[in-house]
Amino acid sequence: MDRRIFLGSLLAASTSSLLGADPRIRIGQIGTQHSHASGKMEAVRRLSDTYEVVGLAGADSSTHQAYEGLPRMSVEELLAQPGLQAVVIEPRIEDACPSALQALRAGKHIHLDKPAALDHATFRAMRLEAQGRKLTVQMGYMLRYNPAFELLFQAHREGWLGDILEIDAMMGKLADPANRTTIGVLPGGGMFELACHVIDAAITLLGKPAEVHAFSTPTQADGVKDNQMAVLVYPKTTVTIRCNHADPFGGPRRRFQVAGTRGAMEILPLESGEATLWLTQAHGPWKQGRQTVRLPLPKGRYDAEFVDLARIIRGEKPLAWNAAHDIAVHETVLKASGMSV
Repeated sequence: MDRRIFLGSLLAASTSSLLGADPRIRIGQIGTQHSHASGKMEAVRRLSDTYEVVGLAGADSSTHQAYEGLPRMSVEELLAQPGLQAVVIEPRIEDACPSALQALRAGKHIHLDKPAALDHATFRAMRLEAQGRKLTVQMGYMLRYNPAFELLFQAHREGWLGDILEIDAMMGKLADPANRTTIGVLPGGGMFELACHVIDAAITLLGKPAEVHAFSTPTQADGVKDNQMAVLVYPKTTVTIRCNHADPFGGPRRRFQVAGTRGAMEILPLESGEATLWLTQAHGPWKQGRQTVRLPLPKGRYDAEFVDLARIIRGEKPLAWNAAHDIAVHETVLKASGMSV
């Protein structure tokens, strides 16, 4: 028998003996301070046939029902849990990269929520270390797994839209006082905290921009960066990204619009699974001309992320976004937010 196969068999046997016949992926979470933290835990616990949650570390005083009944422990105790394969990283942004590195150095795959770090060198070093260790870093950019965006990415890959000439995107909301305080302490404001999702989608389509220009027009005397725009410049394409935290209709108006030489697509509202698609030629089930797209959404906002992560951990597929992509996104988010790189 091949030595590697033999050793792999021994490891599998020992793990099976240790954990019993449960085929689920053992996962834990570090931190509960990120705005998506409870939603991520709800998604993992909903996928109970796929994941076994072994514990929660670095928690604040949250009593959210997502964490009900979970063993609470130190980070060191969590990372030492037998058979632990993956960790969801959800602390304050200042602690995100250090927590991610700690989990990676313990040999765990990670789901790391956006935008991950205030400092680019720190993020880049973490992401490259994960690559060197052959461990997965799945960034928490939720639009990656939205059905309308998956269709858009397919349309671009297969050339339905031709050469992309423009992208116009907006992600806004009406921030309450607590949210204004949150974005007010961030040097990049709302663009950094929220519009990073649409920047990730733009770079999925076009790659790293040649230039990034940032604009900020605060709406109130407190100077909070609540009304921002960024322009990403490419050889043949101009991308505009807006983030407005003073918009009472910011949620329903969130959009992502792409226009190319052979077609166009507008996703509106952003997470609805609904879009308008224009094509100069028919492709598969999509006809020539204008049509409305309505795609079913997963039950939970983050479920598809963790379904994909399980397939990656089991070796069934690679992650579609590599280290170079994530590094380019982080650098662009900082520049678009008016932060130094």
